[in-house]
Amino acid sequence: MSSFPRSVFFSNTMRAIHSSLNFYLKPMFLSHSSLSLRKFAVPKQLLNPRNLCALASADSNNGGRSGALSPSPVLEEVQKIDVNPPKGTRDFPPEEMRLRNWLFNNFREVSRLFGFEEVDFPVLESEALFIRKAGEEIRDQLYCFEDRGNRRVALRPELTPSLARLVIQKGKSVSLPLKWFAVGQCWRYERMTRGRRREHYQWNMDIIGVPEVMAEAELISSIITFFKRIGITSSDVGFKVSSRKVLQEVLRCYSIPENLFGKVCIIIDKIEKLPLDVIKNDLKSVGMSEEATEELLRVLSIKSLIELEEILGGAGEAVADLKLLFSLAEKFGYSDWIQFDASVVRGLAYYTGIVFECFDRDGKLRAICGGGRYDRLLSTFGGDDIPACGFGFGDAVIVELLKEKGLLPELNLQVENIVCALDQNLQGAAATVATILRGKGQSVDLVLENKPLKWVFKRAARINAQRLILVGTTEWQKGMVGVKILSSGEQYEIKLDELE
Repeated sequence: MSSFPRSVFFSNTMRAIHSSLNFYLKPMFLSHSSLSLRKFAVPKQLLNPRNLCALASADSNNGGRSGALSPSPVLEEVQKIDVNPPKGTRDFPPEEMRLRNWLFNNFREVSRLFGFEEVDFPVLESEALFIRKAGEEIRDQLYCFEDRGNRRVALRPELTPSLARLVIQKGKSVSLPLKWFAVGQCWRYERMTRGRRREHYQWNMDIIGVPEVMAEAELISSIITFFKRIGITSSDVGFKVSSRKVLQEVLRCYSIPENLFGKVCIIIDKIEKLPLDVIKNDLKSVGMSEEATEELLRVLSIKSLIELEEILGGAGEAVADLKLLFSLAEKFGYSDWIQFDASVVRGLAYYTGIVFECFDRDGKLRAICGGGRYDRLLSTFGGDDIPACGFGFGDAVIVELLKEKGLLPELNLQVENIVCALDQNLQGAAATVATILRGKGQSVDLVLENKPLKWVFKRAARINAQRLILVGTTEWQKGMVGVKILSSGEQYEIKLDELE
């Protein structure tokens, strides 16, 4: 530093400061009247000696050009963000979170009652896991991208493929049958309607390793058990039941190749969403004759299992499976909940047998849940096929139904105790009381500031506290606290070691 003239250093430094200040002050001098002296804030960085040296050095190294100095990010204008979540997604503030927890707890409790174990999978999966058949809506609804390792990945749109992957991974290390359930977040970029969002949570129950229809009957029973728990009856909702084998038998009669089966199912699944002429043209485009199309549409209009048997005969697997399911429904006690509807095929290509959808009887909402048998899914991922069936139940539609029926529960915040120090010096003592109660498993809202009792009582009412624990000087000196039962107004003092 001794070889560098102090006057030159000072001159360069001041020139750098002047240049930087000009940048910040220019917007203030928009008119002649603004040339009068003003108070302004000098950036703190410029007051730091180390930054003065840096500015001087930057100025001298750039020929004294002020343009070489970057404005401090501290003074950049803050951009206001959109406070709404991305379209199709949701925030869960406390009141919404209480409802979600209530719903999920019912999902989990029903799963426990039926002897299922909980599993979960990554929200981010390989894109290939979900790209099975061209024409599936789900293929075009993926949130997918290439990660930094050049891998194609996707946010899971459903849980069943992840389940299949895990079953293949476990191989023979697990004993069949598997009865697994999951409650997970799913993502689909789709058109939003009432009860349909781009992210939702889904309750899945799956039975792996049971080929008999008893498995489907058990799954439907679990859903009905859930409905009963939350106040939904058979007059509110019903189940449409059919079998993919119905389609197979019709297509076989007209020598339609097996490889067209999945494509036909995907088209038929849209029968209530698209005009009939569009459905006919789509079936023709995949190779179905006009005669076969008319016969298929006639069969799909059948709403009676007896009529189906008259057309297909009683010897086929489709009719036999369905008759057994309806017989089991009587034994389970839910015959009034289910009905046959040949048009139900489900839009995912992997279903192979019985399929079902739950609908609201007023017809105001989309399908509440749906599922069926998927005996050949594992082989599409390179595994050995194992008999399997399951269902997916979204969280959004059921909440809409509960609103419609006036069945949303009142879920207010509830805290067992509110603890308050009556003197600033007793805050530590109040903390001791709160710690003791929490150690005994009780919830405690500790008043963290020195607040008047009027405020404390309002707070207690808002959080629905059961007891108010007051820590006062006189009581604390005797090793006691004051207790007020807020529902009855009863008051008493109690020794700290006797507080339960």
